[in-house]
Amino acid sequence: MNNNAIIAAAIAATVSLSFIAPMNAHAASKEKCYGVAKAGQNDCANLAGTHSCAAQSKVDNDPGEWKLVPAGTCTDLGGYSKADAEALLSNTPEAL
Repeated sequence: MNNNAIIAAAIAATVSLSFIAPMNAHAASKEKCYGVAKAGQNDCANLAGTHSCAAQSKVDNDPGEWKLVPAGTCTDLGGYSKADAEALLSNTPEAL
C-alpha cells in the first residue's frame, strides 16, 4: 500500500470517529420510554411487531409503543421500561 492510501485511510477513520462519538454520547443520555408516544409519534418498532418504523402508532399512549426521552424521566412522564411494558401487555401478575 502506498503512502497516499495509508494517509487517506487514516483521515477517513478519524473523520468517521468524529461522527460516531457524539452520537453515542447523545444516545447515552436518552432512554426508551414505553406508553408515552402520541399517535403517529413513536420512534420505531413496537413490542407487538405489527410495524417496524417510526410514526406508525395508531393510538396515544399505547404501552407497546416507545419514544426516546431524557434518561431518568420516563416514570415522571407516566411511561414504562421495556420489561414493565411487556408485563403489562401480557397481563402477568408482575405487571405494575
